[in-house]
Amino acid sequence: MIVPSLVIERTLWSSGLLRVVGVDEVGLGSLCGPVVAAAVLLPPNCSMIDGVRDSKLLSVAQRDRLCLEITRQAIAVGIGAASVPEIELLNVLRASYIAMQRALARVGPYDHALIDGRAITRFDLGQHTAIVDGDASSYAIACASVVAKVRRDRFMKRLAVRYPGYGWERNAGYGTKSHLAALRSLGVTPWHRRTYAPVRHLLSPLLPSGC
Repeated sequence: MIVPSLVIERTLWSSGLLRVVGVDEVGLGSLCGPVVAAAVLLPPNCSMIDGVRDSKLLSVAQRDRLCLEITRQAIAVGIGAASVPEIELLNVLRASYIAMQRALARVGPYDHALIDGRAITRFDLGQHTAIVDGDASSYAIACASVVAKVRRDRFMKRLAVRYPGYGWERNAGYGTKSHLAALRSLGVTPWHRRTYAPVRHLLSPLLPSGC
């Protein structure tokens, strides 16, 4: 199993950039709900919390425990979200940048951000470095990955109480077989992303038969 390290962060700290923030988002592929980003400002020269890695590799219990430890270790944690209307208006990638921007704003001043993903152009996220699969290599990004996943999953569980039957408390809004079956039987909610193909197809009128 690949474990992230503090190599990148230590390089930045040693150069005098002491307020280094890890940023990651979750929910790009979900059929419903917001995109949520977390920004985690670590103390300079901190030690790694054992077990922190890409949130997808962790169980729910592991994520919950690590989220608490990360929050205790961090100088600040910022959470930002982009709504379903923003996702549909802007596209989900641009909406994720807005969520990141909002998360960083809640952290306060920072010297450098380490952001999971490809290079970001035409969008101001301040001084930053984008790292593909950053949650596998950067401890700060992995911390943000865990926090973002926990916060979004908790939101989807609360939303599941208002909209029972879709299994959001288990699937977090992703397109599982049970979620797709519920979409067909229960219909589309205001929280579903209508621009996403499985939802859009349900909303499209049936084509007339014949020529």
